[in-house]
Amino acid sequence: MSKGFGLVVRFELHDHQAAAAGFDDLVARTLPKIKQHEPGTLVYVVHTVPDEPRIRVFYELYADRAAFDAHEQQSHVIAFLSEREQYLSNVEVTFLEATDGQGVSS
Repeated sequence: MSKGFGLVVRFELHDHQAAAAGFDDLVARTLPKIKQHEPGTLVYVVHTVPDEPRIRVFYELYADRAAFDAHEQQSHVIAFLSEREQYLSNVEVTFLEATDGQGVSS
């Protein structure tokens, strides 16, 4: 198993309208660019949370720290990071280090 470099990001949005319209649309515009331009991004999954309509959780797994750093330098990611701020009331980031398990291998 490739250990990779991962993170979980929990976004709390201002309100349900911000979630349903602006933020989700921003994500929908950004994801295809991540898929197309980032071979080191192994997993990039966006989750909603039942009974918490203002919460979005991203799970991200990169081949290594260098792949994550390359992701952060992409123009579409820089634009996402800037534009997302208008919709958010809080962001929590947890960086992950795999120790064991089954998953994507390189």
